[in-house]
Parts: sequence; C-alpha cells; structure tokens
Amino acid sequence: MSIWFRQHGFALGAALVHVRRAPGSFLFNILVVAIALALPFAGLTVLDNVRPVSEQLSVDPELSVFLKPDLPREHAQGLAGALRAAAHDARIIFVPREQALEDLQEKNGVAGVVDTLGANPLPDSYIVRLNAFQGAAQAADIDDIADQMRAVPGVESVQVDSAWVKRLSALLGVLRMGLLLLAATLGTVVIAVVFNTIRLQVLTQREEILVSRLIGATDTYIQRPFYYTGALLGLCAGGVALGAVALSLRPLNGAIAEFARLYASEFQLAPLQPLAMGLLLALSAGLGLVGAALSVRRQLKRLS
Repeated sequence: MSIWFRQHGFALGAALVHVRRAPGSFLFNILVVAIALALPFAGLTVLDNVRPVSEQLSVDPELSVFLKPDLPREHAQGLAGALRAAAHDARIIFVPREQALEDLQEKNGVAGVVDTLGANPLPDSYIVRLNAFQGAAQAADIDDIADQMRAVPGVESVQVDSAWVKRLSALLGVLRMGLLLLAATLGTVVIAVVFNTIRLQVLTQREEILVSRLIGATDTYIQRPFYYTGALLGLCAGGVALGAVALSLRPLNGAIAEFARLYASEFQLAPLQPLAMGLLLALSAGLGLVGAALSVRRQLKRLS
C-alpha cells in the first residue's frame, strides 16, 4: 500500500512540476475550460433555485364540465357519481343553467343580450375542484381526468381552467433537457481542450519519455503524471467556474428583487449546496482526467 501511495505521490509531484514549467499556458487553459463549465453550472444553479418553488406550488386545478343542453335535469344531477369516480377526492359542485345565467348577468351585464335570445343558452354544468395536486409535476394527470370525464354519457365538453400548472411543469422539463444537452456539448469541449493540452505536453517531453522507456519505465508509470495534470486542470477550472457563478448572483439578485416585488415575492437565487458543489468539482476533474487519458494513450502509441 505504501508503494501505491509513493507512486501516486511522485506522479502528482511530476504533474505540479509540469505546471510550474508553463504556468501561463496552464492558467489560460483553466480560463478556457472554466468559461465552458460556467454556462451549465449557472443553468444548474437557476434550476436548483426554481425547482423548490415549483414543487411548493399548492394549486387546486379546476375543471368545468358542461352537459348536453337537452339532458334532463334529473339525469344531469345524477352524473355527480360518475364524475367523482373519474376524479377521486374532488369537490364537485352542480351549477344549474339558471344559476349560471344569473352569474353571467351579474358579472358581465349582458341581460339585454340574453333577452333578445328568448331562451337561456347555457347548459347545466359541474365545477370540479381537484385537490390531489401539490406540485406542478403532478399536474400532468389532469388531462387523463379530463378525458375520463369527457367519456361520461351526457357530457358535452370539459374545460381545464388550471392548465397553466401543466404548462409550467412542461417548461421546466424543456429547460432541464436543454441544460442536459448544453452540458453534454460543453463537456465535450472541456475534454477537447484537455486533450490538446496534454498532447502538447507529451510532444514537449518526447525525449524525456523515450529515455524513461529505455531505462524500463512502463506506460502506466509515464501516463500517471499526465492524468494528474488533466485532473488538476479540470478541478481548478471547475472551482473558477463555480466562483464566477457565485459572484454573478449578487448583481443578478438585484435585478430579480425589483421584478419579484411586483408579485409580492422575495425570491432570490442562492448558491448551490456544498454537496452539489463537491459533485460538480468531481465531475470537472473527471472530465479533465478523461481528456488526459485519451490524449496521452494516443500520443504514446505514436511514439512506440
């Protein structure tokens, strides 16, 4: 075990020596990789802040069930059981056509228009208030409930009055997918930058590598310092990216505060939790390690 630690300690020391030989180039590569990582890190920070807000939305989606105009009143009142079977734990309110007309006249003042029609054009209806949705993600089930109610005999149409909840859930899903594609694209960029950096280092140390092989050094021994260089590059770039995102939150929160006040809200963007930051740093180091491994193995094969 001590030999393993000694080998990796030597490899880490060699990697640091490589960095000290060309600090300007290493810092420039950190900046390039950090810019690529900052975009997905910022998007993840925004989604992490928005997700709890969307999950805490406690809404009661409402459906308006309009019955067929020629449906007898007794039959109309008997549909409550069928509607309740489609929507469990729902509050169902029967609205006679006479009451609907009175409400319409009070709200919109269209009594004169109704008088010209000579008859009440409104059908009997039900108001179905669902209370089983405690977040935007669960609202996707509202369409299934509406379809079941449309299939009930005597129902003319069903109108979903809280479809915005489902739209919000769909929008968050699109944002997550877009962030995933962006992260995959920029992750490839990170690997490419590290790949090129390590390639140049191998070419610079070509003579040293050839001499090491002559005295019996294995490819694993030669590759190990380059692995650490790539991991260090990814780790440092991840730290710079997280720091840049954290610093950008202060001016951004100033603009958000003005907008949030219009809606009587105190919403603010907060940095990621330490565990999430640690995982992102590990991911950054892993991308650097992958780029270094791909590059050094390819270059050593060419030197064989």
